Amino acid sequence: MVKTALVTGATGFLGRQVSQAFKSAGFQVVGTGFTRANPPAILKINLSNPAEISSALQEVKPDVVVHCAANRFPDKCDANPDEARKINVEASKHLAQATSSKNILLIYISTDYVFPGRPGEAPYEAHATPEPTNLYGQTKLDGERAILQATEGTSFGVVLRVPVLYGKAEDPKESAVNILMDVVWKSQEKDARTKMDDWAKRYPTNIEDVARVCVDTATRYLNGERYRLPKILQFSSEDRFTKYEICQLFAEIMGLSLDGMVADDKAGNDPNASVQRPYDTHLSNQALKDIGIDVGTQDFKAWWRWEVKAFKK
Repeated sequence: MVKTALVTGATGFLGRQVSQAFKSAGFQVVGTGFTRANPPAILKINLSNPAEISSALQEVKPDVVVHCAANRFPDKCDANPDEARKINVEASKHLAQATSSKNILLIYISTDYVFPGRPGEAPYEAHATPEPTNLYGQTKLDGERAILQATEGTSFGVVLRVPVLYGKAEDPKESAVNILMDVVWKSQEKDARTKMDDWAKRYPTNIEDVARVCVDTATRYLNGERYRLPKILQFSSEDRFTKYEICQLFAEIMGLSLDGMVADDKAGNDPNASVQRPYDTHLSNQALKDIGIDVGTQDFKAWWRWEVKAFKK
């Protein structure tokens, strides 16, 4: 019997890829959106409205819901905290309560930013104690807690933490990694002197790999095994870069000079910055490995060479 997946935030960067991955795996897929929804292809649902959530679940009757919808940009969360809490916490709570009451598996996409990222602490295991350094991380942690609380005593709620993402985008601004290619081009302008963080460690992970892990996780949890499987999972590439190092790589691939960019080794730790970024929140993949899910990832440099058609070695 064909299973059905409902993907929230299906018009977004990760949601589009997750929807495609479930379709490729043979699931019937229904996506939801709000500002960019285009019914009937994408259901328009206000996730802050429990009645709309309940109606959608009743209509679609999904076996699994993958909750990709979120405010995932730290600066935007800090600028509008009420909106951030509404989507990252309240909507997640409503969704978890609704799916749990109908025995529907819910996979909640969370972030590495739930951890403090102090030097020497990473990699963080799934059971490590969260301690966010900014509002974005706090709202995603509160969302995690809402999911786990609403599904307590059941096996219908799973948290999947991921780091910064990259991949096919409709707009480079969808990804904090993709946008750096534009920054490199902008640094080619005369008298450019762009400062770029060369302090914080990042582990950019491709959305195709994350989507595959979502499918594999859903498959394992729907096949009668979920009662013995963990409720918190983590997935991350092992590729490690600072933002400046990513820009260096992009410049190399494109054959560009990086003279117009200045490495700033204190940018991520500036006590006067409005949003504090952690130093290193590398996520351990051990919980996924323990349940036999493939944690392999695409090579960051190779993927970008292919993406920009720079095939030279």
